[in-house]
Amino acid sequence: MADDALTEMARGVLADVRYLVLGTTEQDGRSRVSPVYVTWDGPSDFYWVSSPAATHSRNVAERPAVSGVIFDSSQPPGRTAAVYLTATAAEVPADELPEQCARAFRRLSEGARPFSPEELSGPADLRLYHGVVQRHEVHVRGSDPTYGRGVDTRREVVLG
Repeated sequence: MADDALTEMARGVLADVRYLVLGTTEQDGRSRVSPVYVTWDGPSDFYWVSSPAATHSRNVAERPAVSGVIFDSSQPPGRTAAVYLTATAAEVPADELPEQCARAFRRLSEGARPFSPEELSGPADLRLYHGVVQRHEVHVRGSDPTYGRGVDTRREVVLG
C-alpha cells in the first residue's frame, strides 16, 4: 500500500463504519472501553450521544484524553481495516448545542435520527459529546507487502 492508499483506507473506514470503541480512563488509572455510535464532521471532529451518568461520560468529564478504534468486524482475517484515534473529548455546553447539533446530525446512517438541543439539555437524560482527533493511525498487517514487518503495526496518517 502506498501512503495514499493508507490515507484512503482510513477515510473509507471513517465514512463507512459508525461504531467507535471509545477508550477512557477510570479514576484508578484502569482503561475502560465502550462502543458508541459516532457521526463525523470532517476527519477530526466526531460526536456521540450518551447519558452523563454513564461511566465513560463521567470519565470524559474528569479526564478528557480519550482513544479509540474504528474497524469493520465483518471483514475476514487478512482484510482488516482499522483506524486508531488519539483525541480529547467533552460534553457540548448547552449554549453551543444549536450549532453543534447541526454539525453532529448533518450526515446520519440508516436507522439513526437527529436529536434537538432540547433533547440534550436541561432535564433530558442524554447529552451530546464532541471529540477532536489529534492523531489518526491505521492498522498495517504484518504480512502487508509494502509496510509489513512480520507483526501487525500502526502507521500515522494525516487526514487534513
